[in-house]
Amino acid sequence: GSKMPLLSVPKEVAVGTAMLGVAFATGMLAGKRRPPSPATYTETGMIGKNSPLRQYILDHSLREHPILKKLRLLTGDHPQGRMMVSCEQAQLMANLIKLIKAKKVIEIGVFTGYNALSMALVLPDDGQVVACDISEDYAKIGRPLWKEAGVEHKIDLRIKPAIQTLDELLANGEAETFDFAFIDADKESYNEYYEKCLHLIKKGGIIAIDNVFWNGRVLKPRKDDLAAQSIHRLNQKLLRDARVNISMLPVGDGVTLAFKL
Repeated sequence: GSKMPLLSVPKEVAVGTAMLGVAFATGMLAGKRRPPSPATYTETGMIGKNSPLRQYILDHSLREHPILKKLRLLTGDHPQGRMMVSCEQAQLMANLIKLIKAKKVIEIGVFTGYNALSMALVLPDDGQVVACDISEDYAKIGRPLWKEAGVEHKIDLRIKPAIQTLDELLANGEAETFDFAFIDADKESYNEYYEKCLHLIKKGGIIAIDNVFWNGRVLKPRKDDLAAQSIHRLNQKLLRDARVNISMLPVGDGVTLAFKL
């Protein structure tokens, strides 16, 4: 998100707080005296986007490059701004990329390019983000800022279906040459993206899968919600996938890190 006022409480947080009030009253009657955090969690148990606790996280951990901030604010003003990866999550991805000394990265789903810029900033000068998207319209917002940050040469934007780009990389003999992949595009194709990225990533590399909570809808995926069903199926599969170690983190809308064995 872009502008996060400290005291504004969105509807879902208010509902979550009301539910916590009921849970608290019930708990008190049952002799459990642990009070809930006020106006902090949504009804799905996530930290609300405008909650004071999230603001605290940002105030005490976000180290955002000034050009990244510029792009975040620009994106926040866009009607589809909510599609952007959360800034604290982008920072975690960048730290992981630095930790494993990554040079080659895949991003599936670019939007305005905030996360692509965040990753490119920490890659070495000869590093590369292969950035996959089907539309250049949003990326046009970020591209001038990639240039301003001096990292445009590290971002290889490929405008075509991501499956096609991944197949081309595999056909070019680039299997097991990438260090990191970030999956955040159409949810119905998540399993296919994951499988192809697993071939492209080196052993010891990381695949980060975004939106694994899908706003809590994975708890009870509706029959007509193909995105929630697709994510839920992949979440179930990852739990038992012996090819990777995993951590599912309550960051942003949920992100699973899969470490290739």
